[in-house]
Amino acid sequence: MKKFKEDWQIQENWQLLYPLVGVLGLIYSSYKLAKIITNEFNFFLTLSVTVGLSYLIGRICLFLFKRLEKKWIVEYRWEMIRIFIVFAITGSSSLLIGRPFIKFIGITRENLNIFIYWVLFLVISLIFYQILLVTFGWLLGQFKFFWAFEKKMLSRFGLGKFFEKK
Repeated sequence: MKKFKEDWQIQENWQLLYPLVGVLGLIYSSYKLAKIITNEFNFFLTLSVTVGLSYLIGRICLFLFKRLEKKWIVEYRWEMIRIFIVFAITGSSSLLIGRPFIKFIGITRENLNIFIYWVLFLVISLIFYQILLVTFGWLLGQFKFFWAFEKKMLSRFGLGKFFEKK
């Protein structure tokens, strides 16, 4: 445990919550994917695929941590897990909010061309994504990181002029 804390620069025990939530989220996502892959054919097959996917996705995440550690400026290494958690929650939430909203305003696949429907759906989901990213970043104590990330993303969309200091 001491080595784990040193590797992730954890000073307080409450900070262990983020790696725990990260691992639980990884296992849950792997399980959901395994159910799709195995078509719930056999419990032991689903369990085996879950373990394999958990290992594979975990390795990919650790690889990404190493790559992004140089690019993202964070005070402690464990904060990268918190950032990944914010991205995961935001992605899921933007879809969960976007679907009912698009239905509420009367946009459906039946009353629009399918291409136009998906373009509008993606635009609306992207708008919610931008708002939720900063909100969840703030709630999990990473507002500074996500506000800078948001400004950079919006400047790539050509909207950076709204954040320039005059």
